[in-house]
Amino acid sequence: MTRGRTVARILLAPYLVVVLLLTWLPAKDAGQVTGIVATVAHWFEGLIPFEVGYPILEFLANVAMFVPLGVLATLAWPRMHGAWVIGAGAVLSTVIELVQLSMPSRYSTLSDVIANTLGTAVGYQVVVFWRRMRRRRTVNA
Repeated sequence: MTRGRTVARILLAPYLVVVLLLTWLPAKDAGQVTGIVATVAHWFEGLIPFEVGYPILEFLANVAMFVPLGVLATLAWPRMHGAWVIGAGAVLSTVIELVQLSMPSRYSTLSDVIANTLGTAVGYQVVVFWRRMRRRRTVNA
């Protein structure tokens, strides 16, 4: 196993712990970390009403939160088909949202599953793009 695969597999564990803490802690506790989305939405209130900007930024934050999953899973298991990587992101997100259904302070939404799955796909594509660029440089060198 290459060092890159090993590092990606090791980093995957703390990444998943952080994601689960952010998504399963009571909203009040998680809000201390995720409250930045509301702060940024308030910064843009002069340009975009908060009611419009906040949901957009929250969606983008969910996308960003799952990009590392796509990157790390693709690096950790380089022969895994992209559909499996993206499917893993969709399953993880669905499990998170199902658990949130039982939490009185959390809101479970389909848009979070969509954003998280999209983030996993973006992470996967980043690695695919990076690998193609490396191959081109090697071939052209």
